[in-house]
Amino acid sequence: MQKQYLTIDNRKVEIKDQRNLLELIRGIGIDLPTFCYHSELSVYGACRLCVVDIEGMGIVTSCSTTPKEGMVVRTNTAELREMRKVYLKLLLANHDQSCYTCSKSGSCRLQDLANRFGIQEIPFGNEYKPKPLDESNPAIIRDPNKCVLCGDCVRACDEIQGVGAIDFTGRGAHTCVSPAFGKDLCEVECVYCGLCASVCPTGAITPKPDIDKVWSEIYDPDKVVVAQIAPAVRVAVGEMFGFEAGEVTTGRLVAAIKMMGFDQVYDTSFAADLTVLEETNEFIQRKSDGGKLPLITSCCPAWVKYAEQFYPELLGNVSSCRSPQQMFGAVARKTLPEYLGVKPENLVIVSIMPCTAKKFEATREEFSTDGRPDVDYVITTQELGRMIKETGVRFSDLEPESLDMPMGFKTGAGVIFGATGGVSEAVLRYAGERLTGEKLSDSDFHEVRGSEGIREYEAVIGETTLKMVIVNGLGNARKVLEDVRKGKSDYDFIEVMACPGGCVAGAGQPVSWDADARTKRAGGLYKSDKRHQLHNPQDNPYVQKTYSETLGEPGSHAAHELLHTKYRNRRRISGISLETDAKADTAGMLDVNVCVGTSCYLRGSQDILNNVTEYVRKKELGDKVNVTATFCYENCGSGPNVRVGDSVLSRCGFDDVVKEIETRL
Repeated sequence: MQKQYLTIDNRKVEIKDQRNLLELIRGIGIDLPTFCYHSELSVYGACRLCVVDIEGMGIVTSCSTTPKEGMVVRTNTAELREMRKVYLKLLLANHDQSCYTCSKSGSCRLQDLANRFGIQEIPFGNEYKPKPLDESNPAIIRDPNKCVLCGDCVRACDEIQGVGAIDFTGRGAHTCVSPAFGKDLCEVECVYCGLCASVCPTGAITPKPDIDKVWSEIYDPDKVVVAQIAPAVRVAVGEMFGFEAGEVTTGRLVAAIKMMGFDQVYDTSFAADLTVLEETNEFIQRKSDGGKLPLITSCCPAWVKYAEQFYPELLGNVSSCRSPQQMFGAVARKTLPEYLGVKPENLVIVSIMPCTAKKFEATREEFSTDGRPDVDYVITTQELGRMIKETGVRFSDLEPESLDMPMGFKTGAGVIFGATGGVSEAVLRYAGERLTGEKLSDSDFHEVRGSEGIREYEAVIGETTLKMVIVNGLGNARKVLEDVRKGKSDYDFIEVMACPGGCVAGAGQPVSWDADARTKRAGGLYKSDKRHQLHNPQDNPYVQKTYSETLGEPGSHAAHELLHTKYRNRRRISGISLETDAKADTAGMLDVNVCVGTSCYLRGSQDILNNVTEYVRKKELGDKVNVTATFCYENCGSGPNVRVGDSVLSRCGFDDVVKEIETRL
């Protein structure tokens, strides 16, 4: 195929496989500003900052323009520069300008561009009017005062996660981003994954901080405060101190945390080794005994909440294993008081996580011992970085220190949990030995690694064939789970992580405008795996000791009591009843209530509602039948659900509803 060229700022540039002109321009080293463009999201073209001047076409947005042979493009003219400055000033005029107290200060795109374009004054009247913050959930804060209406969060929640918990509401000057019906995030389908916070260019959506609470515990002389560090933290926190993404800084991290006042520093990877043994044992048992397959991983709390809300009928497929964070908390509560010589009530457990959903997970009532959470506080990588900066510690100058034993020892299998495919690879490292009775000559399974949203792998281990699928991004999970629900798949094992790329790209990780940061962080985990002497979780001597002294063996009663749990169906939205063609007086009428909650909606309840409404109209039954839409009969696994009078019809269709109406009339 003949090569095609265009001209950008007097440079001849070859057109390759770029989706739009913006990608081509950035590819040659020009950082054209934008708020609303992300390569993984649909083109929106709202911010207008990426405008360029094309000969013969005039000024257009580069994100929505396809590069063509012979184009002559200019990215930097006096007119373009002035337009960008005006757009920024308009945004600032309607923006909360308390930048110095904003948690996003220093990593805010709006702040960065205002500085870059030298904006020192705003000639427009300040139209900013304070709006209430949404601090209703433990994971993230939504501050509409800092929203620039770029739509990144809306599209990420809908297009990547398939949740749609937020959207645009209102018109004109009253437009804002909000959950349905003006509800708080804790009242709708939000799974607390924080992807909205990851893509937000300002401080409109941020992880909810627990810094002050943790400092308070550290300063209490009666408390013994211990930390667990998640795998993905070690390859990202350094970015906040000038290190390259993916550089492993575990030793410096331990030193900094100790200097902050923590008494012990452990590794969540130790608990990840535990998780592999328990989850693989559960998997092999189901596979050999004809149990419920596929087994779906339970390490990601955003995925688990998603399953509880959207696929409650598949909860029996979700592994009963707690996540590594919660396994660590349970084991620590059981063993550390005696080991450290501290009263149980004085032991404070702090998780350092790349994930906002971990904050929610720690508050779940099933993860508590004698009424106290197994994990007291969860802080993100971002929060840890800010705490280190508060102390004045020069991170890059620190001498590395070692993690504390026994729960600081881990194998490489526990470390790679932070990347998509890492859980599957760790399971294969253990399953290979369990199923063959022989040590693996090579513990690497490169086939399960990668960044694709859905990756299939068929492993042949001895005489057993295991069909696996690795999924990242909840929208991709929906595609896989629909086939499972319909009986169209034959998978044995499904790994799901809510964040694209896995935990390395969690919403609590440092803000990065480097498109390759996610890949570099994952690469850092695999390099760390190689630096460990042990790569298979079953070889961890401290895990073996934990079993011999506390748990018995994988899958034992003691292990189930401490390391496993149960999940439940969760209501997605509360306190709302939608009415269609509502009457002022419905006394004596037959009520037909159609559930349009997410699970029922996906099974066709909206069509039932429309068809029943039309049926009542055509049959002139408006004075006898009152049709309404409602949430939720707490029977999501059997939808669509329709109440006719005092009877609830499940797995019903339009004809079933009509038959019941005619019978009752």
